Amino acid sequence: MSYVEVPGAQVPIRMWTDPATVEDVAMQQLRNVATLPWIKGLAVMPDVHYGKGATVGSVIAMRGAVCPAAVGVDIGCGMSAVKTSLTANDLPGDLSRLRSKIEQAIPVGRGMHDDPVDPGRLHGFPTAGWEDFWARFDGVADAVKFRRERAVKQMGTLGSGNHFHEICIDEDQSVWIMLHSGSRNIGKELADHHMGVAQKLPQNQGLVDRDLAVFIADTPQMAAYRNDLFWAQEYAKHNREIMMALTQDVVRREFKKARVTFGEVISCHHNYVAEERYDGMDLLVTRKGAIRAGGGEYGIIPGSMGTGSYIVRGLGNPASFNSASHGAGRKMSRNAAKKRFTTRDLAEQTRGVECRKDSGVIDEIPGAYKPIEKVIEQQRDLVEVVAHLKQVVCVKG
Repeated sequence: MSYVEVPGAQVPIRMWTDPATVEDVAMQQLRNVATLPWIKGLAVMPDVHYGKGATVGSVIAMRGAVCPAAVGVDIGCGMSAVKTSLTANDLPGDLSRLRSKIEQAIPVGRGMHDDPVDPGRLHGFPTAGWEDFWARFDGVADAVKFRRERAVKQMGTLGSGNHFHEICIDEDQSVWIMLHSGSRNIGKELADHHMGVAQKLPQNQGLVDRDLAVFIADTPQMAAYRNDLFWAQEYAKHNREIMMALTQDVVRREFKKARVTFGEVISCHHNYVAEERYDGMDLLVTRKGAIRAGGGEYGIIPGSMGTGSYIVRGLGNPASFNSASHGAGRKMSRNAAKKRFTTRDLAEQTRGVECRKDSGVIDEIPGAYKPIEKVIEQQRDLVEVVAHLKQVVCVKG
């Protein structure tokens, strides 16, 4: 489908879904965003749903301003995927050992490595700039500097919630590695700090929603946020790179006889800010629950832990600010899912997938998410499908 336009105070709201299907609280969030004086465009992806601070599945283009809540607390959260030389026939019938080996290599939940991962020991890891990256930690907000050791040890860890790590098979029976994670606790603490600073600034006192507090250009607060934001986005990228390298090492050891090789890793943020130019204007484009989908750019749109995912190639649609959805999108809250479903439902909906099937992940049950096939269909003018993957192993925190 092409987009539907809904009137907004400052700009129209372009929606790649039926507005009638969007929950009222999410629509109100979008209308609130459209009142911001600095906004130049607002695009809404088909996985849209209510989010803390700002709507998940929204692309907000502003001139001379940025809203930290519109980025969210998991700065730089995103996806990585790589095709391997393995085929489905190479996989054992019982995948529990492979899942266990991945879980041993990569801490989940609030966990961290006992010792920092040395990227120099990882096969093919790009170590250029690694020392400079950590040296720049000295320049982030003083409020989080005491978290340095934790940040170092959480580099290369999965987290919890909707983060996951998967082994998948595509339609040609090729095996893929896929993972979803972000900037861990350090990203959250940086986000919380700056959102608190923004809410106290004079320009934000008359906003319809205090969560939409912004930093404006050429101020020390904006400079400090941009510094910390871009550092955290880089942390998230490195976090996924290390997890991918660790997983590749696991796969090499488990399939020695196959002499596994790997293609080029596809990686994309979906909670972040980018400097981009549209209609002759330099804009700050915030994607919260959306990926960049410029012409020819590869991206990843996952479903839920039992429904598969898509590798896509962007079509470069400027109406969406070269964006597409970041996943299926929730159709019910975590609390609602816990009340609605049982572990029996979880086992049924994840049949054929080697994964957790206990009460601790019921809120991630496929039934709590929108159908990924419909979400893909609604954005045919934003991306083209390159591969459809189905998970056979799913690691959750």
